[in-house]
Amino acid sequence: MRAAFAAALLAGLALTVAACGGGESRGANEPAGTYPVKVVDAGFPTHQHIGSTALMELGIRNTGAKTVPALIVDVSIAGKQGQGSTLPFGIRDPQPELAQPDRPVWVLAARYPRFAGSSEPAGAETSNPKTFDFGPLKPGRTARLVWKLSAVKAGRWTVLYSVDAGFNGEARAKTTGGVEPGGSFTAQISTAHVNKEVTDSGTVVEQKAGRAGK
Repeated sequence: MRAAFAAALLAGLALTVAACGGGESRGANEPAGTYPVKVVDAGFPTHQHIGSTALMELGIRNTGAKTVPALIVDVSIAGKQGQGSTLPFGIRDPQPELAQPDRPVWVLAARYPRFAGSSEPAGAETSNPKTFDFGPLKPGRTARLVWKLSAVKAGRWTVLYSVDAGFNGEARAKTTGGVEPGGSFTAQISTAHVNKEVTDSGTVVEQKAGRAGK
């Protein structure tokens, strides 16, 4: 009976590790290789207001002949404060002895990110809050990804994004030019408070905003 109990306990622990492993467990069996991808579209309003919402959109195409094992998008705000934060759309307050030093610049809406045109959430959470896993991407297919964000901190901010093909470091995304795909958006958030928001279909109802390129 002790042996049976020990075996059951070990099995339970294995299941727990697998469930909590996030991207690391899923990446264990990813095939190694280079996977050509291209960011074909990218947009985010360049001028925003405190309290307004906006859509950050990326279109990523698999330009290769093999299925991308896991389409990964990493997001962070540029600069020392952004890189030091655990939040994808936040910064780290340098003041000492703060109970919660991470401060959001944008707040990500519930059930986002998602694929454009879908009402279901996508971009599964991983062990790193800045890393979003959108699953396999077949050859020739384009994944259109949407983050719905509410601006909460005024200032001029640059959002960095990078694209990869897996978790384990063996499956790497590259452009046809051999560089890692990615880009940035720069947005100015003003202190004027706006209560209106962008619709899920992407219609901006509070203002006519420009769009940053890739």
